[in-house]
Amino acid sequence: MSTACLLVGTTVLALASQGFDLSWNHSVEKTVWREHWVIEGGRLRLTEAAVKGSGAGMDPGPDAVLESGWWIWAPILPPVPRLNLAASGATGGGWTICDGSDCHEIGQSPGVAIEISPCG
Repeated sequence: MSTACLLVGTTVLALASQGFDLSWNHSVEKTVWREHWVIEGGRLRLTEAAVKGSGAGMDPGPDAVLESGWWIWAPILPPVPRLNLAASGATGGGWTICDGSDCHEIGQSPGVAIEISPCG
């Protein structure tokens, strides 16, 4: 199995594979948003997005399908060098990064933005 790592703020997070899930509660609708990211060529590529419901600023993608209460779709976006997560404090928590069953809570403190990027 191929391994990778992420730089999450100033912390190095070892991954068991090249992919991870990022999830959080939407600040207005209070429903869960989930994304699957992979590390490719030193960049991050979004391969899947899913949301429980729809509403203020969280409309499912045009090709979304409803599966077990989740709207799921594959966004077509270019890879990015990093993710910048702003902590509004309005969600009741931060984000969860999961690598299989190994999960880490990040960004619980309001106002403290977090940058996620591949190591290297």
